Amino acid sequence: VAHVADGMIVGLGSGDTASRAIRMLAGRKIVGVATSEKSAALGRSVGLEVRAPDEIAAIDLTIDGADEIDPALRLIKGGGGAHTREKLVARASRSMIVVVDAHKRVARLGERMRLPVEILPFGARWTLSRLAALALDPRVRAGVVTDNGNLLADCALGPVADLAALAAAIKALPGVVEHGLFLDEATLAYVGTDAGVDRLTR
Repeated sequence: VAHVADGMIVGLGSGDTASRAIRMLAGRKIVGVATSEKSAALGRSVGLEVRAPDEIAAIDLTIDGADEIDPALRLIKGGGGAHTREKLVARASRSMIVVVDAHKRVARLGERMRLPVEILPFGARWTLSRLAALALDPRVRAGVVTDNGNLLADCALGPVADLAALAAAIKALPGVVEHGLFLDEATLAYVGTDAGVDRLTR
């Protein structure tokens, strides 16, 4: 939060860690762009001005969490189902700061959790079949609908030689809205450990 200056346009991430950051920004003279309906409501409740993305040309800084982070600052996001909006906000930002605790650090992405992929309900069976053809073993997250009205397919991500190629292959499938691989968006990460905070940069 110390990176945030008055007058900035700030992307407000989703999830428990990002919610703590939003509360710490209470009353600040900034404009927030929220990555979920829940974050928007929280921002307004602590006195922040929250605007719709279409009212904003660019974002100065986004603060968000992650579900996994590897040594190259690549992320898996989407545990909370907000990764499509999170990616839109991250890509519109000049920088993205990720805040996680130590157990989110992994040697390779997919080590501890599945990769969330947001898919359209229409033709979902076909989309799931195409994801399965990529050896991703997709499983629809039961009872979950995203803020965009879509389904989430959680996919197994084994050791992958070329994550960028896989990301492009998933994104190219008809019916896929967005995946939770954030390969280039994060510029800085703070990792909380029992001994203190590690600062990671590209």
